[in-house]
Amino acid sequence: MQRLSFYDEISANKRNSYILVFLVFVFAFAAAYVFSLVLFGESLFGLLFTFVASSAYIYFTYSNADKILLGFSGAREAKKEEFPYLVNVVEGLSIAAGIPTPKIYVIDDPAMNAFATGLSPQKASVAFTTGLLSNLNRAELEGVAAHEISHIKNYDSRLATLMVVMVGLIAILSDVGLRMMFRSRNLRSGKGGGAFILLGLVVLILAPFIAQIVRLALSRRREYLADATAAQLTRYPEGLASALEKIKKVGSAVKNASDASAPIYFANPISVGQLFSTHPPIDERIRRLRSM
Repeated sequence: MQRLSFYDEISANKRNSYILVFLVFVFAFAAAYVFSLVLFGESLFGLLFTFVASSAYIYFTYSNADKILLGFSGAREAKKEEFPYLVNVVEGLSIAAGIPTPKIYVIDDPAMNAFATGLSPQKASVAFTTGLLSNLNRAELEGVAAHEISHIKNYDSRLATLMVVMVGLIAILSDVGLRMMFRSRNLRSGKGGGAFILLGLVVLILAPFIAQIVRLALSRRREYLADATAAQLTRYPEGLASALEKIKKVGSAVKNASDASAPIYFANPISVGQLFSTHPPIDERIRRLRSM
């Protein structure tokens, strides 16, 4: 079996992630442009209004996403008196990663899962289910915690939040644009007439679907990146691989997870087909870890 380098794996995943992020922004721009044409015609004011309103939506949703997620998941703060083992592991790995210790939370759920959230390492949080804590030994817990710390270190939590917000914006623009398209004379009266209508339909129908597929592909890329960074951090890929094997047997479906929150979890918290999965196959993650 060919041995993989931590650094090669990290570099390849970062490069592919940049390409996928760029694609999501392209689809967002296309949807916003068509939306502006439908509602305002070829108007500079309409285009500026659309982009200002879209930017405001992105800012306010993005800024409050971590608070919403922690509240929705039912997470409670992990006190050191109650969870000394967990707190010590997270504190030690944070020091090793060179980031501030994130706020630590516990979710009362028998499923085995965890997540990291926050827009920067200075304002980050990690949460672990009680099912995860009760089923893993120290090496395995260190592997999972290192994976979540890696998400914070690599700014994956920020990126995942931004992608969820961007895809949500594209869906809103497309939905409203499609509803208004056949009532609007702006496209029909513009240059190209019917060609503009056809092109607008294609953009508004396909943009949300393709952007969602790209977001999920990006999420899978960042999971591989966090696995590789965690292995580099602990210098013991087997701990994380063993944790993944246990999670595959016990299950990772969290009761309060949703499609929007799924990308930030350690393992897929909802049951979907692989094309629409936020995470790569567990077997492939294990294979990659054991090839390092």
